[in-house]
Amino acid sequence: MRERRQPDLLGAPAAEEPPHQHGHRERLKARFAAHGADAMPDYELLELVLFAAIPRRDVKPLAKRLIARFGDFNHAISAEPARLREVEGAGEAVIHQLKLVEAAARRLARSRALGRPALSSWSTVVDYCKTQMAHETVEQFRVLYLDKRNVLIADEALARGTVDAVAVYPREVVKRALELSASAVILAHNHPSGDATPSQADIEMTRRIKGALRSVEIALHDHLVIGKDRDASFHALGLL
Repeated sequence: MRERRQPDLLGAPAAEEPPHQHGHRERLKARFAAHGADAMPDYELLELVLFAAIPRRDVKPLAKRLIARFGDFNHAISAEPARLREVEGAGEAVIHQLKLVEAAARRLARSRALGRPALSSWSTVVDYCKTQMAHETVEQFRVLYLDKRNVLIADEALARGTVDAVAVYPREVVKRALELSASAVILAHNHPSGDATPSQADIEMTRRIKGALRSVEIALHDHLVIGKDRDASFHALGLL
């Protein structure tokens, strides 16, 4: 008796891949193993991620739909679940897999940044902030706390706001810095609009926080504004 196929994770009957797809997954895996992600376009890298969610179907059409909708690999895995559900074929198993990859990327970036001298590995700090915030749909304000050797000892999201605003109180930054015995801090927040240019409100808030920190002899090294494709540094712009 022919074995009955079980439904796949999307709830639809599993279908065999067409003949031209036989070996496609193995070829992609082999190319990734030999040459890494840089040798693959975004949709193929996304295919590799989707293999675990959809084990018995051709996932290339879905991967291409996700890239077409969100622009690139990073935006696809970082998209809100509600937006992912709008894409044909993106069921709960697919969304779970994409969010798992996103969470792993954030955890890896955090582990690479914490416990290291922030000023001598500045690109790692910036990359970490980008990983955490660049694709957020609302503003998020983070504070990175450094010890007397400028080693990053903690990173905390202090506040979240609306699409274009977040409320931050200088006393909260100072209170937490004192609790951690921090000697310096780096501020970071995102602009969901994508434009990393500091606003006048950003500048005024930074000046208030800097003054509050100075009163307890804690330095403010920088304030990073993270956009979707670029970032801005208050220090580099001469705004500190």
